[in-house]
Amino acid sequence: MPLTKEQKKKIIEGLKEKTGKQRIIIFADFTGLKVKDLSDLRKKLKKGGSELKVAKKTLLGFVFKNAGLEIDFKKLKGEIAAIFGYKNEISPAKTVYQLAAANANLKILGGIFGKNFVEAEKIIELAKLPTKEELLARLVGSVSAPISNFISVLQGNIKGLICILSAIKK
Repeated sequence: MPLTKEQKKKIIEGLKEKTGKQRIIIFADFTGLKVKDLSDLRKKLKKGGSELKVAKKTLLGFVFKNAGLEIDFKKLKGEIAAIFGYKNEISPAKTVYQLAAANANLKILGGIFGKNFVEAEKIIELAKLPTKEELLARLVGSVSAPISNFISVLQGNIKGLICILSAIKK
């Protein structure tokens, strides 16, 4: 059943709002994906501060053209879901990439990073980057490693002295 003009206006207004506050948009083809899997993806994205929106290519094209983003949706095959990342750029990319790796029916087609369209390979590279928490853990490990090694060396000298004193005592 075709959408009425009022329904289309509501969809366009919702997409304009989401486009204005996004940090990344990922386009994915979900042709053949089961409803349960799509619902799981929506839940995982919502936990990470992202949102999945399904709309017709013509409506997406209209919204992005008005926002100053030139995207040729005719090149993107299949049914398109737009994933809007609001909090950070990496979290939605990781979530979509993990589900796409587990399910062959979900394919990453590309996305908008900044104000530019990027290919699927760039989104996958972004998904493979470590998270902020992982980077902070690496930083703490790097900073604390010289200190802990220095303490181990000092303890080794004391242990050696104790071993020599106990050998002399015997």
